[in-house]
Amino acid sequence: MDAFLSRLNSSVGQLVAMLSDFVPEAIALGAAFAAGGSAGLLLALLMVLQNLPEGFNAFEELSSNSQLSPNKIVLAFSGLALVGPASAATGYYLLSQYDELMGALMLFASAGILYLVFQDIAPESKLVHQSMPAVGAVTGFLLGLVGNMMIAGG
Repeated sequence: MDAFLSRLNSSVGQLVAMLSDFVPEAIALGAAFAAGGSAGLLLALLMVLQNLPEGFNAFEELSSNSQLSPNKIVLAFSGLALVGPASAATGYYLLSQYDELMGALMLFASAGILYLVFQDIAPESKLVHQSMPAVGAVTGFLLGLVGNMMIAGG
């Protein structure tokens, strides 16, 4: 997909990447809440932590490489935010009983996240005398680790 968007000279690469993992994550979030337990809350926190830098990067890419005004980009992103609850409802009401399908969706989303982090976000996150990108990465890992320990122990 990256190569295709590059050939088109498109400025929506980050947006496409963000949505390609956001939609399956939201579906899995709905299914996690349908299954009960505490995995849904952990998944929601991880999604917020992971999607904030993606959204920021997608906004930056669109605003610097397109003729859209920042207000139009924010308006479009606000509309796209409605995809999350619709996807979560799909996971909750329709797909929660299909464990293999949910596993495949999460595998797809995690591969997209890893690709996005190492291809697009990490190389662009250099701030002079700032450690926030690294602290954010460590915080996300710590949240996942502690959350997994709490779920496994409880």
